[in-house]
Amino acid sequence: MHSGYFSYHRIQRILARRCPFVYIRFNAYLSSFSESNFNPGSHPVRDSNVSFVERDHFDEGNVDFGKFREMGVEDSRELSLFGDNNGGYQRNRSLNFDGFDEIEEEEGDNCPADDDFVVLNSYNVQCEQTEDVWRIELEEDELRHPLVREICRLIQCRSAWNAKLERDMRHLLRSLKPRQVCAVLLSQDDERVALQFFYWADRQWRYRHNPIVYYAMLEILSKTKLCQGAKRVLRLMARRGIECRPEAFGYLMVSYSRAGNLRNAMKVLTLMQKAGVELNLAVCNTAIHVLVRANKLEKALRFFERMQIVGIIPNVVAYNCLIKGYCNVNQVENALQLISDMPSKNCSPDKVSYYTIMSFFCKEKQVKEVRDLMEKMVKESNLFPDMVTYDTLIHILSKHGHADEALEFLQEAEARGFQIDKVGHSAIVHAYCKQGKIDEAKGIVSEMLSKGCNPDVVTYTAVVDGFCRVGKLEQAKKMLQHMYKHGCKPNTVSYTALLTGLCRNGSSLQAREMLTGSEEEFWTPNAITYSAVMNGLRKEGKLSEACDVVKEMISKGFFPNPVEINLIIESLCREGKMNEAKRFLEECLNKGCAVNVVNFTTLIHGYCQKDDLEAALSLLDDMYLSNKHPDAVTYTAIIDALGKNGRIEEATDLTMKMLKKGLLPTPVTYRTVIHRYCQMGKVEDLLKLLEKMLLRQKCKTAYNQVIEKLCSFGNLQEADKLLSRVLKTASRNDANTCNMLLESYLSKGMPLSAYKVACRMFNRNLIPNLKLSDKLSKRLMLEGKSAEADNLMLRFVERGHLSPQCE
Repeated sequence: MHSGYFSYHRIQRILARRCPFVYIRFNAYLSSFSESNFNPGSHPVRDSNVSFVERDHFDEGNVDFGKFREMGVEDSRELSLFGDNNGGYQRNRSLNFDGFDEIEEEEGDNCPADDDFVVLNSYNVQCEQTEDVWRIELEEDELRHPLVREICRLIQCRSAWNAKLERDMRHLLRSLKPRQVCAVLLSQDDERVALQFFYWADRQWRYRHNPIVYYAMLEILSKTKLCQGAKRVLRLMARRGIECRPEAFGYLMVSYSRAGNLRNAMKVLTLMQKAGVELNLAVCNTAIHVLVRANKLEKALRFFERMQIVGIIPNVVAYNCLIKGYCNVNQVENALQLISDMPSKNCSPDKVSYYTIMSFFCKEKQVKEVRDLMEKMVKESNLFPDMVTYDTLIHILSKHGHADEALEFLQEAEARGFQIDKVGHSAIVHAYCKQGKIDEAKGIVSEMLSKGCNPDVVTYTAVVDGFCRVGKLEQAKKMLQHMYKHGCKPNTVSYTALLTGLCRNGSSLQAREMLTGSEEEFWTPNAITYSAVMNGLRKEGKLSEACDVVKEMISKGFFPNPVEINLIIESLCREGKMNEAKRFLEECLNKGCAVNVVNFTTLIHGYCQKDDLEAALSLLDDMYLSNKHPDAVTYTAIIDALGKNGRIEEATDLTMKMLKKGLLPTPVTYRTVIHRYCQMGKVEDLLKLLEKMLLRQKCKTAYNQVIEKLCSFGNLQEADKLLSRVLKTASRNDANTCNMLLESYLSKGMPLSAYKVACRMFNRNLIPNLKLSDKLSKRLMLEGKSAEADNLMLRFVERGHLSPQCE
């Protein structure tokens, strides 16, 4: 045993000295500890025998973070809360997370069943009932710490990432305290970037996340729709042996809720039960909040009742969630009744209870009801209005455009001795500016100055925006100068408001000049600033300048989103500048912008409009090389262009390829295919293709469209052959199709064939159009077919309709 021990350490020393990468992998294998295989100063080395974890859904196809991923985001094996077969973590054996993967994206009704509430039956009545929520509170100096700021600077350079920057960041990471790591995460404007940094740091050698970092990350994700990221962080906690408190599951529930996945949010309760984590009041309150947020008030009330049955005594937070739910569905009377019933349940309402209902009244501009509720708050709950009360009312009224009423409450507050700060005044100024009442807004600013409440940059920016909204651009510029005179330096938002106004009023070139001179004016444009100028130039047809703004934007570390990229491509295609559009798309790809399938499809559609099918097909192949998978819209655009140019066989092959890829044809796909095949007279080929398409995606009106399209092209014989397929369902759409065929026969001078169509309609209890039937009857009489004309009249009489002649 001794010899084995020394052999093991000897092997370690040799590997560490001669083969550091093998040493790291060997050490990771022996300790069941998976870490990134980075050697300082070199690029990450990946073991070819290890299957990397699949990336999260939120950044699939998102090239923005491609460089950042290379920092070592990939895991060495599939994350699993119940361990793996390759020696993965299983430290937290007391937790049973086998049911975690049951939380998958489900289709259909997103409403949770009452069975999801059965988990409440497992509540331990003897355990102490608390609402202990663990949150990370950081001081301002922690957020501004030099190490934190340097890490954030390096993260911002991810578009130009290299081995040196990575080495620097790895060195700094090991010097960070846990709270400083939390500060780095909280300092990121984009939560996806924070999550990528979290993953990267988790895989660094000689570094382990402190438990508070996991909870900070979960809290950040709970404010986003990145539920898959939150789910993965919770998995990592179990793998690393971190205690999973109820709050961790609550954060996951909220993230699922924000993503619109209520059913999975409620299934987290079942996951807690299987993990052996006791329910607490905070998680129950989160469940009620999630149900209310999804407009499932009835289920929230049932959950609330079951809580009490199993012994969980709701607190004021639970009641406030229900009050919010009642207000959301305009049942304010029930909300008021709930407040009245709370004292009898040994739970007194707090100010939030009243503020919630006041917010509803403010939104509806019911000022009298607000005042009545304030009196009730004093008499029944002994809660007196304070500055927070008035601030709340002022902000809500201003938010919903009721500036006059907000001003009334401001004056009332000041009359009672409360001093409303510049934030409250700014809210009213902004509300007036949005309504175009600039004089009233200026009056508020003057009043602020007279009271010694100096307006800040937010107040002045609201006035600048107001001038721009009414087209008074010169006064907006003077206001910026006025800010300097009063010692209030305009910020990026101030200039962005002015540039947006210039672009909105057709002066985008002037806005571009101001953007170029931003360094001289000592202000820094942000992504919104660049987007405003870019869109202004695009709308004015100055596409070359718009592309230049995008290039400058990317060089400054800001990336246009797919919508903005698409607007530029679409405008270039509309102008026929296909080469410029393709070059722009390639530059966005190379710079790491988030180019998606819609951007490629827009460019392909542009090529199809110009009948440049070779370029369109080539770009289709390029999509696969760029890991952007075409969708049904992409294929439909090319299929339509091929059919338009008579290349029907290639269109058939492409349609079959689309089906083999698992893509479902859309209604537009059906219309396109039917139009082009009928135009070419390829009815038999069309029917064969439709059978295969219908097997993948049903379309009730497919054959109706074929008949109508054949009628429009004058191919009535083929249309008549398909009539039996349409008459099987005998719906209103079928009646319209038959009427179209009947009318086509009449226009071709074939009344007898039209009569046969009418008879077939009667046989399927469908009534032909009366005006068409009147016309048909007259044509039959002219051609000596009086028996058929009389029979047509009798058919109408039998079904209780007046004959055309009697009408």
